[in-house]
Amino acid sequence: MFGINGWEFVIIVVIAMLVIGPERLPTYAEQLGAMVRRGRDLLQNAKARVDDELGPEFSEVDWSKLDPRQYDPRRIVRDALLDDSPSEYSRPAARAADGSVRNGMSATSAGAAAEPGKAPYDDEAT
Repeated sequence: MFGINGWEFVIIVVIAMLVIGPERLPTYAEQLGAMVRRGRDLLQNAKARVDDELGPEFSEVDWSKLDPRQYDPRRIVRDALLDDSPSEYSRPAARAADGSVRNGMSATSAGAAAEPGKAPYDDEAT
């Protein structure tokens, strides 16, 4: 709650008891509770009103797809690296009858790609 841990809350309550005094503290606590309940009711009414105004088509929207927390770059890279779908770099290069490489890689990089477990690279490009 507001980044306050248990000990900080206890200290705030003790200071409130000292400043406000034990005779007025129950009255202020009751007022605070009523204010929190009134705020909660206002938020629930506002949410219900927005749902009524927008109509049923917005109640079917999957809002989890729009959650910005799902766009974590580390997760995107991890998912891409763990993807099991074959790519053009994971297949051996296809050679034509004349010995040329069809998918655009040179002969040196095609040999490296043909070896299992090695990443394709071009010695001439580096």
